[in-house]
Amino acid sequence: MCGITGIYNLNKKEVQKADLISMRDVLEHRGPDDEGTYISPDLRVGLAHRRLSIIDLTEAGHQPMTNEDKTIWITYNGEIYNFQSLRKELERRGHTFRSKSDTEVIIHAYEEYGAECVKKFNGMFAFVIWDEKKKTLFAARDQLGIKPLYYSFENGRFLFGSEIKAILKHPDFKKELNENNISYYLTFGCMPAPHTLFKGVQKLPSAHTLTIDSSGKLKTEEYWNPASNTEKHSEEPYASETKLLLEDSIKKQMVSDVPFGCFLSGGIDSSTNAALMSRALGEPVETFSIGVKDFKEQYNEFKHSRKIADLLGAKKHEVLVGREDFINFLPEFSAHTDDPNADHICFLVYSISKLARDNGVIVAQVGEGADEIFAGYDSYLRAARLLPFWKIARRLPIFLRRMSKVFAKSAFSRIYADRLVLGQEPFWGHAVAFSGSMKDKLLSPHFARRMPQDPAYQVIQDLYAEIDSADPNADNLKRMAYVDIKIRLAEFLLMRVDRMAMANSIETRVPFLDHRLVELAMSIPQDLKIKGSKTKNVLKQAVRGIIPDEIIDRKKQGFGAPVAEWLKNRETAKEFTDIIFNSKLKERKLFDYEYIKSLIKEHQSGKENHTFRIWNLITLSLWYDYWFS
Repeated sequence: MCGITGIYNLNKKEVQKADLISMRDVLEHRGPDDEGTYISPDLRVGLAHRRLSIIDLTEAGHQPMTNEDKTIWITYNGEIYNFQSLRKELERRGHTFRSKSDTEVIIHAYEEYGAECVKKFNGMFAFVIWDEKKKTLFAARDQLGIKPLYYSFENGRFLFGSEIKAILKHPDFKKELNENNISYYLTFGCMPAPHTLFKGVQKLPSAHTLTIDSSGKLKTEEYWNPASNTEKHSEEPYASETKLLLEDSIKKQMVSDVPFGCFLSGGIDSSTNAALMSRALGEPVETFSIGVKDFKEQYNEFKHSRKIADLLGAKKHEVLVGREDFINFLPEFSAHTDDPNADHICFLVYSISKLARDNGVIVAQVGEGADEIFAGYDSYLRAARLLPFWKIARRLPIFLRRMSKVFAKSAFSRIYADRLVLGQEPFWGHAVAFSGSMKDKLLSPHFARRMPQDPAYQVIQDLYAEIDSADPNADNLKRMAYVDIKIRLAEFLLMRVDRMAMANSIETRVPFLDHRLVELAMSIPQDLKIKGSKTKNVLKQAVRGIIPDEIIDRKKQGFGAPVAEWLKNRETAKEFTDIIFNSKLKERKLFDYEYIKSLIKEHQSGKENHTFRIWNLITLSLWYDYWFS
């Protein structure tokens, strides 16, 4: 993986090399091994690159890279796992290669297929190509959004970067908070594409390309949809095909010229990764596991990770962290999350990535995505059971729907009652922080008046419209998974992994998110994905015999830190909650801080679990203080 950035001036200004280098080098953590720049002959285009060398460690892999006649230039972050077969296809069509890198394959694929080249790629990627002949800039983000790409297009100046901080480094970019977008963060704990919290900065959505021609016309276009496969089979073919694709994905994603390993929690996803890696490698794989001090079982999976590591004969590495480590990490957390993320697990991902790097491993496979595509969350089970009744309840008169609020006692049930009263879709994602009615209490009156409608629901409506268009017969579970793939997975889970691993110059690979496997998983009918109260049914059938049954059948534990407990204890909570009340964000008078105090009080009394909501506000405050104070 690497860091990419650049400038395209359509306003007749010349690209300054010093600006380009400044934008590039703020991404050094993403690529400490090499750096490069390219400025076009007319001085209107500048591309820059920071390299983390993974494949073809020679100078031949240097970027920005060009074709033979220097008319196509690329800066690229990621890996194309099928690059070797694509290279052979392109060679048969007359293309010649000077390196062994996948970067050069992208260049020649673009020459051969144009913008359609992205449909050929199996991998994780964000790249920008400058086409000198067409005077066109072409960019793309991978199918699932594993790699990020941000951009700004103002006053005839197009800036882009792997992280927002690269754009902020340009001297002409004026940094401003986009207050109107805060509502998205309060709901989702992340920013759904294309939105960010900086005015004038957007992120390219997953599975999209972006084109800017010489006239300044900017166009984004979707090139892949996870819901497009509508074929149906019985359970056994799904399980056998899942196994085959997973084996192939893991094997493809082991291509590397540097040491690699696997993050291992001892759950079904990471254990499957480790087992199939070990089988393909034919020798012990290096595994990395993490636990939290003073929490033996709930937040410490060493018992399970050790069992699978010992079974595989793995070279296991472990790290134990505590609350002080967590507190000390917070300033660095803000530095690496210019696109804020309200997931406290970021700390654990950072720590385990550091463990890997300290032990000489540069590439690690992770288990993200399996819960979303194979229905591993209990929230899917609850929502799937609720939805048949919801369709009836939505047709009831408003006064009867309002009665649901009378019986809603928990924060969870009140969220659903709010949506029922408003006639909204019930499922907004596996984890939602503040509901509409909660935001009504949280936002200060003057701020709330500027947002008469909750913009977060528009995002949800748009996503359900997309899935219903792609597959009009999609069952409830497929519709829910689609929402989570587009928001929670792409912009919450995958971005926490990208930011925290790249902070340690570690490349993470996600075998469960091979787009072929996602297409298959999304086509599995609801009654096969969930059987009775058993989630992940097809995946569990697929991996029996690969990992022990006790790992497959044990209750899902989840990967987490004891933030709920730390926030419950008044002594340990104060270090965290003071961040909210001492933040410069308070001066903008966006929130009712008495309401925030009531949330903390409810959490500490045990009346409600407000962990995600409180942590959402903590991370937003940390983010604001770092980037605006």
